[in-house]
Order: sequence, then structure tokens, then C-alpha cells
Amino acid sequence: MPPTTNPSLVEFRNLTFGYTERAVLEGVSLSIPRGKVTALIGPMGGGKTTTLRLMGGQSRAWSGQMLFDGQDIGPMDQGQLYAVRRRMGMLFQFGALFTDMTVFDNVAFQMREHTDLPEEIIRDLVMMKLHAVGLRGAQDMMPSELSGGMARRVALARTVALDPMLIMYDEPFAGLDPISLTVIGDLIRRLNDALGATSIIVTHDIQESLKIVDYVYFMAGGVIRAEGTPDELRASKNDFVRQFVHGEMDGPVPFHYPGADYHQDLNLRT
Repeated sequence: MPPTTNPSLVEFRNLTFGYTERAVLEGVSLSIPRGKVTALIGPMGGGKTTTLRLMGGQSRAWSGQMLFDGQDIGPMDQGQLYAVRRRMGMLFQFGALFTDMTVFDNVAFQMREHTDLPEEIIRDLVMMKLHAVGLRGAQDMMPSELSGGMARRVALARTVALDPMLIMYDEPFAGLDPISLTVIGDLIRRLNDALGATSIIVTHDIQESLKIVDYVYFMAGGVIRAEGTPDELRASKNDFVRQFVHGEMDGPVPFHYPGADYHQDLNLRT
């Protein structure tokens, strides 16, 4: 199908999904605008990474729709889904580089997998991607020789190897020192704008993400609790947002996982 003129590249329409019998997302509706950087933030277990899995077609909704560029992902067969994924890029937590490949081969992997380009063209493209993340000189290194920040930048170069329409980031700031964190945040913003792409960031690092994103969805308990621009989220009176932004223990996100009454549970064990 040809690209649509819809201003949203990704849409969830009243989508519900879960694992076994437990719903993780319940009636979620959201819209990811083209050319923008959008963040999904919220406490752990709120459904953010599951949302990325649905966007990439790794999971299928129980009900509702997940649209990518106007196409419903749900009914697609493997061939159609494979074609759609060529227009997506994914940065996994901690980079997930292939440990037995050099930096060069990691970045070249998608080009060799999805195109028939000659090796001399692939070489030039790989060097361009590595140059964009400041690591052209690291092409022959192995992942074990890289620092955490360098590995994340190589993974970012691999993510944008095919100039995807949609770039998904799953916790891109996890485990980074303050300098590397700032570098990755700046690269996410600059690469999105340079490629004319659409980016979605799942993150717990609210302070860094609010510096670079255009719009934010706050997820907790499998639903959208709040949404808005970074300034609107900072000024939000929503209890969920305030608890998360200020790192407070007391609030609507509980300390205890739901369970039986504590005293009753102890009595049952005696």
C-alpha cells in the first residue's frame, strides 16, 4: 500500500492486549505524529515496552487496532509484516549488539539482510552512519572492547542503517554516565530531524527525555494517565505524573503488588 497523508504515523485505536489471561494494556488510544519525537514514560510494568512490541508486530492485539502509516498491523501475514519492519528501526535496551561481529559488521547487518547493495556501497553507508555517531574510527573494534556509551552509539548507528520512517528506543539512557546520556539524547534528536523520521522513546529518565521530545504519553497500569508537551507534563497536577516526576514513594503507584490481605495470608501459612 502507498504511504498515506495521515499526520500520524502510528495510531492505537482502543487497543487491549495482555499475556495469558492478564491484560497489560486496556483500551489504549494514542497517536504518534510524523516527524516528531514522542516519549512513553511511567513506572515499570505500565505497558510501555509492550506498546513497542505491538508497534513492531511482535505481539498482536486482543482487540482494537494498531495502525502504521495507515495499515493495520494485526491482520498482516509474515511476508507483509517483514516488509513493514524494513521501514522501522529498533534500539534495544543496552544496545544488543552481535558480540561476535565487529562494529562495522553490526552496522552493515541490516543492509546485507534487506538489500542487494554491493559491498563498496555498503562500506560507504556504514562509514557515514558511524561518522554520524562519532565512531568512524571504531569500525574494526569488537563489542567487548567498547565502553557502554560507545556500544549504545554503535547500536544507534545500526538502528538508523536503512533510514527508517519509525525509530523505536527501549530505555536508550539505561546504564549510561551523565556525559554519555547527554550525547545519546542529543543524537536521538539530531538524527530524527536529519532523517525526517518519527521517534518513540520508552524511558524512565524523565528529566533527559523532556529535554528532547515534542510530546509525552504517561502510562501506568496499562492505560494512558496523562499526555501533553514537556512543559504541560512538568506543570501537571495529575497524581500519577507528580509521583513519578518527583520520585515519591507515596501515591497512586503502590509499593505492594496486589495480593491477599497480609494478615490473612500469614494465617494461611501457619
